[in-house]
Amino acid sequence: MNARETILRRVREAIGEPAEPATVPRDYLRTAPGVDPDDRAAILELFEQRLERYGAQVYRTTLAGIATAVDRELRHAAARVVLTPPGLPDIWTSLWADRSEHRIVTDDPPLTTLELDEVDAVVTTCAAAIAQSGTIILDGDAGQGRRAPTLLPDCHMCVVHAEQVKTALPEVVPRLDPRRPTTWISGPSATVDIEMTRVQGVHGPRRLIVILVE
Repeated sequence: MNARETILRRVREAIGEPAEPATVPRDYLRTAPGVDPDDRAAILELFEQRLERYGAQVYRTTLAGIATAVDRELRHAAARVVLTPPGLPDIWTSLWADRSEHRIVTDDPPLTTLELDEVDAVVTTCAAAIAQSGTIILDGDAGQGRRAPTLLPDCHMCVVHAEQVKTALPEVVPRLDPRRPTTWISGPSATVDIEMTRVQGVHGPRRLIVILVE
C-alpha cells in the first residue's frame, strides 16, 4: 500500500459510509427573464447592449461579410501583427493580410510570452455566448486557441455566430465540454483595484471587438 492509498483509506475511515446523494432541485429559471428564447432578434439586441455597456465594440455582418468586417476593424485598430489560432478560417483574415505591411502569425508551435508581446491583435471564434450578461466563452477548441494568446495582445477580435448566443447561463452550461478549460469574457479587461479608478487592459486585452454574424 502506497502513501496515497493509506491517506484515502484513513479519510474513508474518518467520514464513514457515504451519505445518500442529495436531490438537487432543477426548477430554477433557465432563460433570461423577459426574453423569449425563440426571439433571435431580441436576444441579439440584448447581447449587443450588454457588450457595449461594458465598453466592447460590436459590428453585425453576414457570413459572406466576415472578411470585410475583420479587415475594416483590424485596420481601425491599427493592427500590424495579428495572431490566428489553429482552426480559424484563413478567409476571415485574407483581405487584411493582403497588404505587405500586415503580418499573420500562428500559435503552432506555441509562441513564447515575448513573442506574444509583439502581437497587436488576436482573432478568434468562441464556444458560446450569453446575452443576459454579455459574456463570450472560449474553450480552446478550433479557432479559439490557448488562453495566453487571447489575454496578452492589446486587442481581441471575436467572431460570434448568432446561433451561439443564448439568453442565460443555464442554457449554455450543458453545451460546454466539462473537460475543457474555459475563459469567460464580459467586455474588455478592466479593474478598479487601484484607488477605485477604472483601468482597462490590466488583466487582458484593452479592446474587445465582436463581429456578430447573423
